[in-house]
Amino acid sequence: MTPVSQIIKSQDFEALSEVRVDTRKRVTLRKAKKAPKLAKYYMVYENSLGQIVLDPMKTVPAYEVWLYKNPKALASVKRGLSQAKAGKLLPAKESFAKYAGG
Repeated sequence: MTPVSQIIKSQDFEALSEVRVDTRKRVTLRKAKKAPKLAKYYMVYENSLGQIVLDPMKTVPAYEVWLYKNPKALASVKRGLSQAKAGKLLPAKESFAKYAGG
């Protein structure tokens, strides 16, 4: 079971609308007009009281999953991206112009 502290990132909830379960046990969110653009995928959590939390998800290609399962590698990539954004780049050891198409 996933700890609540890992699921709920903010306690700042707002009631958006009342919805009804249809005959196929579906709930539509179209009445949630104040909601930002809805994600395409959600992880659905339910507690013992029947309360449901929808956590927006992003999908990752299968060949990239290894990175998210390796905290050290992921931290290294994030650090590199942060350094690049800050302009902390090292000059290349050789020119890669010869590989440019044309």
